[in-house]
Amino acid sequence: MKNNSFAAAPPAGERITSVDFFRGFTMFLLMGESTELYGHLLSINTGVTQFIGTQFSHHEWHGLRFWDLIQPFFMFIVGVAIPFAVANRQKKGDSDRTILNHAVKRSFVLLLIGWAVYCVGPGRIVWRFQDVLAQLSVTYLVAFLIRNKSFSFQLIFTVVVLLLTDLAYRFFPVEGFNQPWVPYQNLGAWVNIKIEGVEKTSIWASLNAIPTIAHTVWGVLCGKLLMSNKTQMEKIKLMLIAGIAGLIIGYSLDLSGITPIIKKIATASFVFTSGGYALLALTFCYWLIDVKKLFAGGSKMFLIVGMNCIFIYLFFEVGGAGFVSKLFLPFTNALFSWAGELTAQIMRSLAVWAFLWYLCYWLYKNKLFIKI
Repeated sequence: MKNNSFAAAPPAGERITSVDFFRGFTMFLLMGESTELYGHLLSINTGVTQFIGTQFSHHEWHGLRFWDLIQPFFMFIVGVAIPFAVANRQKKGDSDRTILNHAVKRSFVLLLIGWAVYCVGPGRIVWRFQDVLAQLSVTYLVAFLIRNKSFSFQLIFTVVVLLLTDLAYRFFPVEGFNQPWVPYQNLGAWVNIKIEGVEKTSIWASLNAIPTIAHTVWGVLCGKLLMSNKTQMEKIKLMLIAGIAGLIIGYSLDLSGITPIIKKIATASFVFTSGGYALLALTFCYWLIDVKKLFAGGSKMFLIVGMNCIFIYLFFEVGGAGFVSKLFLPFTNALFSWAGELTAQIMRSLAVWAFLWYLCYWLYKNKLFIKI
């Protein structure tokens, strides 16, 4: 019997199940956040729920929680998918110029949508670009443009980007914004103010689109590795080494006091650490689903979400989850209010989460795939 670890590489452009699972699972967790379920968990006065609720919320500033990894995971898996998508378009006969034009248009649309999301709440034009789609428009385009460069070039490119961003924060000379690791007193805050034209803006930096280029570029490198002729075990070994290296570099920078792990301004230590976790998470998914075939059937639940991830993200971001929650409100109150208000709220969140998933399933069943 042939050893499974020496299976041939997939044909050019053929998707690997774990890649689609990873993207779908990441978006599934974001759907959960839109239902406010994670916040409700913090209201339950038990150690387990407090821990889970805390891990599913962003760290206030210096430190790292599980939820801080979700955006890097998404930006990373977009990069992983780029080589597969390009190979598919080439297989269909698209020219290099056609593929480039598509990438540029997609980047512009992502930027436009990511910016427009911030205008929905206040009902007026606001100039904010902290949304993941707006930042992804930058990281995606850069990763696409250098995808055919050598491994060494792409790796060095990302390290240089992180180094220059780190130095820019450290040596930014404007008074009041020259404290690199202090909230609202750093380069990221200054850039936000200049873009938005206000005196004080979000603690999240629009400038994060620059250092997080590394996440998407590392994803491209990982995608090319998965498409290569290396054996499955060789791919797993290389991804494990890269993931562990990212964790060692990131945590070393933080623990040594050189550069703290701060997601809200995407410090170099944060990018290395979160990138390391993204690599290890994908490695585990690849081993579990594509190598061992242990979760191939159950993964479909999340693959369905991944098929329309941009659509469902926009749906709940512009108030879709809140609207559905209002529809469920009288029914969950009638059924569960006897167990307490918090229980009713949790059940309503779970119902909304199930509805969002079913919406993805309905689109999938009817072969409706909304893409950019």
